[in-house]
Amino acid sequence: QSIGCDDYLGSDKVIDKCGICGGDNTACKVVSGVFKHTLTNLGYHKIVEIPEGATKINITEMSKSNNYLALRSRSGRSIINGNWAIDRPGRYEGGGTMFTYKRPNEISSTAGESFLADGPTNEVLDVYMIHQQPNPGIHYEYIIPGDNVISPQLLAHRRPGEPLNGQLGMLESTNHEDEDLHRETDTLTGQSAGTFPVIQPGRFPSHQPENQVPAVQPPRQNREHNWKQIGKTECTATCGKGSQYPVFHCVNRITHEEVSESYCDSSTKPIPEEEACNLFPCPAFWDIGEWSECSKTCGLGMQHRQILCRQMYANRTLTVQQYRCHHLEKPETTSTCQLKICSEWQIRTEWTSCSVPCGVGQRTRDVKCVSNLGDVVDDEECNMKLRPNDIENCDMGPCAKSWFLTAWSDRCSAECGDGVRTRSVVCMTNHVSSLPLEGCGNNRPSETTPCNNGPCAGKVEWFAGGWTQCSTECGSGSQQREVICVRKTEGNFDVLNPYECSYLEKPPSQQSCYLKPCGSKWFHTEWSTCSKSCEGGFRVREVRCLSDDMTASTQCDPQLKPEEKEPCNTHDCIPEIDENCKDKYYNCNVVVQARLCVYTYYKTACCASCTRVANRQSGFLGRR
Repeated sequence: QSIGCDDYLGSDKVIDKCGICGGDNTACKVVSGVFKHTLTNLGYHKIVEIPEGATKINITEMSKSNNYLALRSRSGRSIINGNWAIDRPGRYEGGGTMFTYKRPNEISSTAGESFLADGPTNEVLDVYMIHQQPNPGIHYEYIIPGDNVISPQLLAHRRPGEPLNGQLGMLESTNHEDEDLHRETDTLTGQSAGTFPVIQPGRFPSHQPENQVPAVQPPRQNREHNWKQIGKTECTATCGKGSQYPVFHCVNRITHEEVSESYCDSSTKPIPEEEACNLFPCPAFWDIGEWSECSKTCGLGMQHRQILCRQMYANRTLTVQQYRCHHLEKPETTSTCQLKICSEWQIRTEWTSCSVPCGVGQRTRDVKCVSNLGDVVDDEECNMKLRPNDIENCDMGPCAKSWFLTAWSDRCSAECGDGVRTRSVVCMTNHVSSLPLEGCGNNRPSETTPCNNGPCAGKVEWFAGGWTQCSTECGSGSQQREVICVRKTEGNFDVLNPYECSYLEKPPSQQSCYLKPCGSKWFHTEWSTCSKSCEGGFRVREVRCLSDDMTASTQCDPQLKPEEKEPCNTHDCIPEIDENCKDKYYNCNVVVQARLCVYTYYKTACCASCTRVANRQSGFLGRR
């Protein structure tokens, strides 16, 4: 058994929207309406005033527009979207309660903005609309306590069956309807704004003044009075299909003068039925999307946005052909943008001295990429096309032509007996270029000079024979020679064990050789794996013509070019039957049709089916 709000077991009583346990929503006043005024001036326009103590507050734009809702306290403090600053959707505290500000997606949703709050408010709040395009209508609703309403807190602490204010019985219920047409002046713009009540089907307030004491109702005279339609409610939409209801009043059958509804039989009053109105379509408008990110992180870039022509009909906003918006100036879809000033190149130093005293050399300078804050950043932050040169050639004029010599070598060419020492001799001009010997004259300095380290009798040394012929007729090859350990005596040499010369550096017994260029030749890779294991496949390799320096060439003989493709595995296939390769499901043909065999799970679960289709595809490719 559940416990009701009156603390009785098995009770089905619940708290109504007025906060009364078991109430029928008549102990409070529901204020609702739709603000549908046509506005002309851009800016803030006051919509409705939310009084102190209001609960269940709901302010909702009836359809999406480029307008924005705003909320401000009576003291002048901005709560949401004040001072021409648009806040993000979220929760905002104000007036003693928490407001939830919602703004649906601008592209995918047709719903408008809304403010929602549970209340109660502790001060008067004003709701505004920032007007930028035709007003689609703003629905507002909130609840305030009735005139003779007992506080819900008092009811909550009253024991079941206990008298309320000394009396037992039901609370006096009141039914309040906000039916006054009230206008207020916008303190920000000076524009007049109005609010209108929503007339609910089947709920039509009486027009008895509040200061009039209800008189004793006379007996009904149904024959003299009847119900008459005197008009219709205001259409809920100014265009694009809205709805309205007929309004019936009690009138005198002869004079048609309106009288109190008590003179007519309420059971015969017609039930108002919804009627369509303002069926003509609303004017099309441009729906403007958000700007994209700037195409450049710095400097002048471009950004784009989506512009759609839309039209509202039957509370739905549809995308239509752009020609329907030709009466309006189309907003720009592209715009320039600049997030920040780009970094720029700065030359930090002057050119250095030329690297050579004569001839052609180089000089350098320091070039850095500097941000607009003065910090050195990576070169990528600057435009590389505009980078100043940090190195350039410099010509110091022709150098004097003369012989340049190195010092004589320290070692004699022979360990003993007669030998020579060497040095390098070069004719230098333009700093590094070698000219023919005639450039410096024929008086070339000697490159060798004789030397003698004493007699060679009894001295042990390595003896190297002559080199053999090169192993190749062209290109790189190798050649060998015999190297033996000998002791020189008077007019003779004795061959010794190589161990005797181990303390001496042994001359090389092999060297590379190069007689002449071979020219271009064909090179190829190894054969690839055969494309099929049986029934004839093929294998391929890459063939290239390369020159001596291993660069691509076109000088090879096409008649000698190796084959790039050849057949393989031409024997017949012998099917292999795998007892473990079976279909685990009856509908594996669906897996094959959906091409799911590439996934390991399906290849295992439907092994037989996937294997068959793989073999068929392999055979088809082989035949191709």
